[in-house]
Amino acid sequence: MDSLNIQQQEEQVFEKLKQFITEVLGEDIADELDITPESIFTKDLEMDSIEIVALAEKVKQEYGDRMDFNEWLSGMDMEQLINLSIGDIVNLIVNAHS
Repeated sequence: MDSLNIQQQEEQVFEKLKQFITEVLGEDIADELDITPESIFTKDLEMDSIEIVALAEKVKQEYGDRMDFNEWLSGMDMEQLINLSIGDIVNLIVNAHS
């Protein structure tokens, strides 16, 4: 897989995650946020645990056939979970598909 292909995959996965975040938070709230790959769920997006679980379920439904999202999350300590960014999940998904 060449680097351009990986970059395209990262952009596609990021846009899908952004769509999921908009669905979970609501369009009005999401439109006010600067959602980037560096955005941290709990800090920048101010997502609570119920919203993160809803997002995780959408990720699992979309990409779960090629990765175990719940197992990946369960391997993290509290500090890693608090600082989890959109880019971390993009990398997980793209690496699972390469």
